[in-house]
Amino acid sequence: MIFRQLFEPLSSTYTYLLGCSDTGAALLIDPVVNSIDRDLAEVQRLGLTLAYTVDTHIHADHITSALQLKQRVGSRIAVPAFDALPCADVGLQEGQPLRMGSVELRPLHTPGHTDGHHAYAQVDRVFTGDALLIEGCGRTDFQNGSAAALYRSVHDKLFSLPEDCMVYPGHDYQGRRVSSVAQEKQRNPRLGGGRTLQEFEQLMAELKLPYPKFIDHAVPGNRLCGVCPDDLPEQLQAYCQRMGERMTDSPQG
Repeated sequence: MIFRQLFEPLSSTYTYLLGCSDTGAALLIDPVVNSIDRDLAEVQRLGLTLAYTVDTHIHADHITSALQLKQRVGSRIAVPAFDALPCADVGLQEGQPLRMGSVELRPLHTPGHTDGHHAYAQVDRVFTGDALLIEGCGRTDFQNGSAAALYRSVHDKLFSLPEDCMVYPGHDYQGRRVSSVAQEKQRNPRLGGGRTLQEFEQLMAELKLPYPKFIDHAVPGNRLCGVCPDDLPEQLQAYCQRMGERMTDSPQG
């Protein structure tokens, strides 16, 4: 399998490029509209053709590039079936793998950050979106989030994967790229180290996080598979436009 981890600095989002060396098909997990040109250039550089975009959930901090990529190169839009988005081509649900040549993703319904959130597992790795971050997790106070649901998602599904399974998160704000199930079970200060459900619920209730600055624009846009609003305030316009030269400095690996 061909694999690249790509970083969008404005929202600190990781996008994952997976390619099948047999068929030349590729997919992008959680692509960001700011980074369309970078992502397509990487797909082309690797000699691949983009077949799918796959989102883990309806994002609140950036706009997905799924729709614009479909319009530009004909890729199919795959999202959790739970969210019932009419703009999607493929509805993903647990127990029904997404296969693309030799690449297979196993959807895992992992609600808690949002009610429709899905992680995607492979043999040796899992793409956890915002459900499980490196030594952290996504917030649970909007989009029908639930601390109890997130605790169960992580402990019953993600922490039940093999301990050497690599954890690739949807974001990281400190430059970290990858963890493992064993590391998160031991070291995650919110969900690991034997923390109880009651302790986790109290911790999340006491975070008192500010209202997400982009959520009122991102959620409606992402329910349309990636439509940037016309009335976006000037201070938020970078979230919906290509970032040109800045993208050439995005770390990749």
